[in-house]
Amino acid sequence: MCGILAVLGCSDDSQAKRVRVLELSRRLKHRGPDWSGLYQHGDCYLAHQRLAIIDPASGDQPLFNEDKSVVVTVNGEIYNHEELRKKLANHKFRTGSDCDVIAHLYEEYGEDFVDMLDGIFSFVLLDTRDNSFIVARDAIGVTSLYFGWGLDGSVWISSELKGLNDDCEHFETFPPGHLYSSKLGGFRRWYNPPWFSEAIPSVPYDPLVLRRAFENAVIKRLMTDVPFGVLLSGGLDSSLVASITARYLAGTKAAKHWGTQLHSFCIGLEGSPDLKAAREVADYLGTVHHEFHFTVQDGIDAIEDVIYHIETYDVTTIRASTPMFLMSRKIKSLGVKMVISGEGSDEIFGGYLYFHKAPNKEEFHRETCRKIKALHQYDCLRANKATSAWGLEARVPFLDKEFISVAMAIDPESKLINKDQGRIEKWVLRRAFDDEERPYLPKHILYRQKEQFSDGVGYSWIDGLKAHAAQHVTDKMMLNASYIFPHNTPTTKEAYYYRMIFERFFPQNSARLTVPGGASVACSTAKAVEWDAAWKNNLDPSGRAALGVHLSAYDAETTLSNVPSKVIDSIPRMMELPGVAIQS
Repeated sequence: MCGILAVLGCSDDSQAKRVRVLELSRRLKHRGPDWSGLYQHGDCYLAHQRLAIIDPASGDQPLFNEDKSVVVTVNGEIYNHEELRKKLANHKFRTGSDCDVIAHLYEEYGEDFVDMLDGIFSFVLLDTRDNSFIVARDAIGVTSLYFGWGLDGSVWISSELKGLNDDCEHFETFPPGHLYSSKLGGFRRWYNPPWFSEAIPSVPYDPLVLRRAFENAVIKRLMTDVPFGVLLSGGLDSSLVASITARYLAGTKAAKHWGTQLHSFCIGLEGSPDLKAAREVADYLGTVHHEFHFTVQDGIDAIEDVIYHIETYDVTTIRASTPMFLMSRKIKSLGVKMVISGEGSDEIFGGYLYFHKAPNKEEFHRETCRKIKALHQYDCLRANKATSAWGLEARVPFLDKEFISVAMAIDPESKLINKDQGRIEKWVLRRAFDDEERPYLPKHILYRQKEQFSDGVGYSWIDGLKAHAAQHVTDKMMLNASYIFPHNTPTTKEAYYYRMIFERFFPQNSARLTVPGGASVACSTAKAVEWDAAWKNNLDPSGRAALGVHLSAYDAETTLSNVPSKVIDSIPRMMELPGVAIQS
């Protein structure tokens, strides 16, 4: 992932202003350590910090059209750039960069070209002929982007809060799937899929259609000119990504550059559920597997850096970002610059354990829609910034536009968890890859129960965080929490601890408003908390808060009545000792 910063219409074209923009752009250098660029046209500045993945030799930014009248700074990957170049046969391209098509598409189609892009992106395009500009963000918000306004009438755009928070009077998250046009003076949604209205779909479930759609999503993300690998937790989603990558890598351009031996990466506490499962999947697929260990203290020591880079005080996001942040540093040290990851599946298929309590297919579907719409505030934020902190790019095939269209058109009756029919969470995805002739994964991995990343790295990780926060936040501090933090008031000592750190880095009111809030159990939305009256007294985002569902739930007396007996037989049951997950 690259880092972009744009300051437009600031009424200041002085050298001092240029120096300030450069200074702010350097705050994003971790995102793009390979090269820096700054273009100035009057009082408009477009800055770029590059992470070179495609055409490392000549793809430096900003990018231009033929006569340099259109200028673009981009963070992203355009997977269909070769097809788009064919549509632009009368244009001359300066580089081999996948993002080079954007300026030329604008010349050809005006502001209505964004939906033609298949990929992840945030970009600012300046038309110097009339000083108009457009800003756009990808459909789901895989890339991070913020929008701000200065007292001098300037407009600011940055990949991260830290690029603009000190210089803007007000700023906010740039909405995913939207375009801002200076000519129209506002935002408009360019991404308008059928599922966005939350209408209940009725397409019959076809496992082969779903399988092929996901295989295509993974294959297109093998576009790279640099070494890459896969993140492998041993859970369903990352294991499927690894399996498909291993299966189709040999026929790609990437294999010609870097060979057909796939590298996989996993992190966890000693003895954690993820480490064991990932090792088994790696052995099955024949990957070169890299297993990283961390201690609870290692994670606690990194919390301040994590909050600075992830730019949130959301408890779930920080819990899961910390091991990913530590792992990304290790991966980058091995010379790898891009990884493929499994984010998004749980939102699309209702994979979180609280979906066991969905009252009907209609509410199940609406909750998946709500979860996808909020991804840019949670898992996308984590995946993007935890990796970008170390100049590593994460690609997420489950959030492919075409795949989402296929998956969200399925009649949600097929997605419902049904113990009488032996269906656990994400059954439609598991069934699609349950191939007896050419197995993608071992059966018990294919049907392994959902583990949230912050749980799967080792259950004592969350318990350790809670204990650490309790040492730094007193009961007296909690009594005054609503006065100190009236917006999104922290309700636990852990949340209060994270909030104190966040406010130190980002003290502006606009910054605290970029972070979502509300009640949640096992990563649910506030609306889904209503599904079970008992949840209101157990508001914790860990999957283990799904009492009666998770096999290692917090409640020691929990029965397994909500899990089909057929499924229990095929899932390794995890019993917890401090810092160790033991298979029984």
